[in-house]
Amino acid sequence: PALGRGGLETLQHTVGSVLSSYGWYILLAAVALYVLVQKVSRSLAARPSGRPGAAEAAEEPDVVVRRQEALAAARLRMQEELNAQAERYKEKQRQLEEEKRRQKIAMWESMQEGKSYKGNLKLNQQEVESGASASAVPKSKPNKKPLRGGGYNPLSGEGGGTCSWRPGRRGPSA
Repeated sequence: PALGRGGLETLQHTVGSVLSSYGWYILLAAVALYVLVQKVSRSLAARPSGRPGAAEAAEEPDVVVRRQEALAAARLRMQEELNAQAERYKEKQRQLEEEKRRQKIAMWESMQEGKSYKGNLKLNQQEVESGASASAVPKSKPNKKPLRGGGYNPLSGEGGGTCSWRPGRRGPSA
């Protein structure tokens, strides 16, 4: 069925009104689509092969095997080092626990004998320190005088010094 003269004019009128309203948008969309197609075609042409794993498959199998063996050996070495560090840490923790247990036993025994456990603990610590560093000379503290006299009380205001501030009188006639 052929379009009549009236239908053709209506179609031209509709297309003309669409182009006059949205012509610039259609032109910009066509240019953007063209640029996008060009970029995609360039990126596909720049690829060396059709599949992404082809470069890895091109390597020699024995090179891959050697690399994996070296990687496994390095992982094994690192795991052995980690295990050795963990053993050293456990041994240190065991020694610390043993030392704490000895101190508790010594404290309990001194309490059973009726001695002060704090004094005994200080003696034990001093023995350990003196055993550890026999050449260390104990330093005596120099006698220092106190910064303020014994009668200083900041709340009373007495014994402070030359400054004697007192609040003003209360009331409106101050």
